[in-house]
Amino acid sequence: MLIAIDVGNTQTVMGLFDNDDLVDRWRVSTVRERTADEYRLYFAGLLRQDGHDLEDVDGIALSSVVPSVKEAVTRLAEDMVDGPIVVVGPGTRTGMAINIDNPREVGADRVVNSVAAVHKHGPPVVSVDFGTSTNFDVIDASGAYIGGSIAPGLEISEKALIAATAALRSVDTVAPRAAIGRSTVEAMQSGLVFGHAGMVDGIIDRLVAEIESDDEIPVVATGGLASTIVPHCRSVRLVDDRLTLDGLRLIYLMNTEE
Repeated sequence: MLIAIDVGNTQTVMGLFDNDDLVDRWRVSTVRERTADEYRLYFAGLLRQDGHDLEDVDGIALSSVVPSVKEAVTRLAEDMVDGPIVVVGPGTRTGMAINIDNPREVGADRVVNSVAAVHKHGPPVVSVDFGTSTNFDVIDASGAYIGGSIAPGLEISEKALIAATAALRSVDTVAPRAAIGRSTVEAMQSGLVFGHAGMVDGIIDRLVAEIESDDEIPVVATGGLASTIVPHCRSVRLVDDRLTLDGLRLIYLMNTEE
């Protein structure tokens, strides 16, 4: 079986594949201070609680935007499995041209999402990842990655608002009863949730306008906060909460199959 691991700034998503069947999935907090030994115990515990074992794993695919965690998990992977280990980065085979000014600076998670989006929906396509940041990634009609946009995520926006004000406090990031908030809490929820949805629609409108296509361009969303924001967006109709894991599996196969 294959373990696919995507390490984000706030959360780490891990999936266990049996061929192309995603048999288990976990979303946990990213802890930058964990050592390789600590990650080994942690991952082994997750597998055991669902009836699996480290010995079941014969390959690992990893993407990470956190260098310290990437190093620790890579060391763990080398000790944990005898099979292939694919760490997404410069030089990894993805089947996708990266047509931007400096291809090496594209985050691994953005490449992984783009590979999966093209595989599932065909080019051109836009993927939106709702995480610590909200990432928009664009693949043109030729199947090449051509860039995108990075915006502050919903939770970052809330933290910045609270840090810069004296009287505002944290609220549940859910949609209020109406856009016109009848309390401070609802007013904040309106600004955060509806404001973020409006930002998403505005950016997607601009991105789509710059893509040469005679057909409607699919926009697929993923990430931990997608289910909170997408219902209030007019430009996003597709939510795929396993997009990143599927992208990791595809890239793993590209780099291990002869």
